[in-house]
Amino acid sequence: MIRKEMIAMLLAGGQGSRLGVLTAKVAKPAVAFGGKYRIIDFPLSNCINSGIDTVGVLTQYQPLRLNTHIGIGIPWDLDRNNGGVTVLSPYERSDNSEWYSGTANAIFQNMNYMENYNPEYVLILSGDHIYKMDYEVMLDFHKENHADVTIATMPVPLEEASRFGIVIADENKKISEFEEKPKEPRSNLASMGIYIFSWKVLKEALYAMKDQSGCDFGKHIIPYCHERGQRLFAYEYNGYWKDVGTLGSYWEANMELIDLIPEFNLYEEYWKIYTKSDMIEPQYLSANAVVEKSIIGEGSEVYGTVYNSVVGPNVSIGEGTVVRDSIIMADTVIGDHATIDKSIIAENCKIGSNVTLGVGEEAPNKLNASIYSFGLVTIGEGSVVPDGVSVGKNTAISGETGKQDYPDGTLGSGEVIIKAGDSI
Repeated sequence: MIRKEMIAMLLAGGQGSRLGVLTAKVAKPAVAFGGKYRIIDFPLSNCINSGIDTVGVLTQYQPLRLNTHIGIGIPWDLDRNNGGVTVLSPYERSDNSEWYSGTANAIFQNMNYMENYNPEYVLILSGDHIYKMDYEVMLDFHKENHADVTIATMPVPLEEASRFGIVIADENKKISEFEEKPKEPRSNLASMGIYIFSWKVLKEALYAMKDQSGCDFGKHIIPYCHERGQRLFAYEYNGYWKDVGTLGSYWEANMELIDLIPEFNLYEEYWKIYTKSDMIEPQYLSANAVVEKSIIGEGSEVYGTVYNSVVGPNVSIGEGTVVRDSIIMADTVIGDHATIDKSIIAENCKIGSNVTLGVGEEAPNKLNASIYSFGLVTIGEGSVVPDGVSVGKNTAISGETGKQDYPDGTLGSGEVIIKAGDSI
């Protein structure tokens, strides 16, 4: 086995429960983004663009779509005889078998995989952020400072800082303190959940903390390394980075892609974002179709009007239908004379004719006001909405619904329909 200088471990097992019905059937990193991509395409593309050719992808929750998408790694040039991409699911061992119970526990359970390559450095990544980063530059920073651990950080508004792990660093970027989600943050330099560890330091810390329940990098491993006097450094990143963990931030990040001059450009020649693409015919816009400031996926057919929206591949939008400020994912069919406003419609849905989504005044969602907010209509994968109904804001629909599910033909703002067998 050829020794690798640095391998990447990509944590992609998360449920993403704050995305509500969008992640009822798929892991968060497998959720569609920007039309033809999935969220995991971004860290995977960063790896190959940074010259990292050995990536372990740790999956757990609803892994089928993710496994199928990654395959043997061909789109990212990660189909290698030595290294490449490997999907690492929890497995049964002779001494014990358990689910991954924390970010660091997941890495610890794959010690054999890492030992295989005996790397000098291990890069730990999350599978659910949208950004472009050259990890090689971060590795150079790690080496220059003779660091044991380097944490990628970025400045955030102080009022949001309590959502993150916060570091306090001196003028040389050496970390003097690290606090996980402090109530009263004393700095606005937030950890991005991207770490480079020198292999010996990581191994020692994982073994030392292996009995901690839910062993986590932010809560256990980083504080352990800090207490042991290891050299911790903050690598400051100032590019575009979006945690698409809530429906609001997910919707916003998609909408930012269609700005006239997008802050995050999907199409830069020198830093391509790769994905698994099916060979399908181009888009078709009928003679009466109107499309403004939108992304339209391949194989989609538009007979109506689309403004300011992101439409995935193989979507059909009927005559007289108006789609505004919305995300429509792959293989969804929308009937004629429908009005779709500020909605997120997942893959493989059927929306009937004369349906109106996103009407009326906002009201807090009765099932979970913190998830289903931002004035959005959220429709889970494989759902059916019958002809002629109207749906208010801050609503969620999951499953095959019929006319009988909509008293007076409406679903009021803040209401939900979750069919038996469909989770929230």
